[in-house]
Amino acid sequence: MDAPYLHFIPDVEQPILAAPDLSGSGSARQESGLPAEPVPIAVWEWPGEDPPLLFAHATSFHGRTWDHIVRRCPGRRALALDFRGHGRSGKPVPPVPWRHFAQDVLAVARHFGVRDALGIGHSMGGHSLVSAAIHQPEIFAALLLVDPVLFPPWYYGAAPPDASFILRRRNRWASPAEMFDHFRARPPFAAWQPEALRDYCDYALLPDGDSFVLACSPALEAATYAVCNAPECNLYAGIPNLQQPVTVFRAGAMGTPGVFDFSRSPTAPDVASKFANGRDILLRDHSHFIPMEAPDLIAAEIAHFRGGKFR
Repeated sequence: MDAPYLHFIPDVEQPILAAPDLSGSGSARQESGLPAEPVPIAVWEWPGEDPPLLFAHATSFHGRTWDHIVRRCPGRRALALDFRGHGRSGKPVPPVPWRHFAQDVLAVARHFGVRDALGIGHSMGGHSLVSAAIHQPEIFAALLLVDPVLFPPWYYGAAPPDASFILRRRNRWASPAEMFDHFRARPPFAAWQPEALRDYCDYALLPDGDSFVLACSPALEAATYAVCNAPECNLYAGIPNLQQPVTVFRAGAMGTPGVFDFSRSPTAPDVASKFANGRDILLRDHSHFIPMEAPDLIAAEIAHFRGGKFR
């Protein structure tokens, strides 16, 4: 597989997205607060056959974590963004409201003229694709949501999870190779395909003097988790309006909202039923890191999508 092209969309800043109306009136309201801080957004592009595949990664990851899956989809055009604060994209001051990640998706779609794509999103990336699709459904012909951060409705507006332990995460490394060697025998990384861990480590770091630091800082990661269940993250008012086929892959063990356990699923068990054309697939033998543990399952689902629809 040829190396992807790296593009930068300069100073992405859109108007604030309209938030779903949670009163049941069917209208939208304008969110309070400031627009997204303008930052450049990095996008990796693999040329190939349209309609494109649009990949969205999880919190603290980056667009190149999809390399091992793109390799399983030869000849397909693929786009994988680095969300703001991640990878090669600009670093805003945390916290980053989750609607700003959806704005990054919309900016990528507008810049590349994306329509009728298959959106593939893991964790926070799944949430961001759904949020973007609610606002501009024509971008996507279908969605593949891999253990998306779509909590049960009652959890939005509750006390946020305690993410303070993330601040103790090791931030400095001698090299990507050292990072790979350090993680490969440790959970949860020991369950990953080695190529997936290599892809993660190779692009998770940025040079800093004579060593490297995490491209997504522990401070930004912790702050992102701390607002993951803010009321504005509740997408349930808009979800029923999406008519595209939506496949939801869920990890086998259900997590407890507010308790960090990356081996378990953050996804509401019934969320697929809230979509007009949703399908739920429970993967009992896998953790939240389904793309890293079972890339062939992801690639097989992508292979069913041709000509703008599932076959």
